Amino acid sequence: MTSKHRFQDAFTLAEEAERLGKKALSLGLIPSLTVHLFSDCWQFSLPNGEESETLTPEEAYLRFKKLVEQSGQ
Repeated sequence: MTSKHRFQDAFTLAEEAERLGKKALSLGLIPSLTVHLFSDCWQFSLPNGEESETLTPEEAYLRFKKLVEQSGQ
């Protein structure tokens, strides 16, 4: 059985979210991206006006995947 997802656990999900975030950044779909790595979790920060929106790896993966898919890349 093959999976269309590139992740198997929380760590690989976070890595895939980072990969998609970098792709969205390179395509100009987001203005900037900051990834905070803590010992027990990753946080993804996106600028949102004057503040930053903080996303979990799951939220970031879904957001970046949707952006990249909508761009046709």
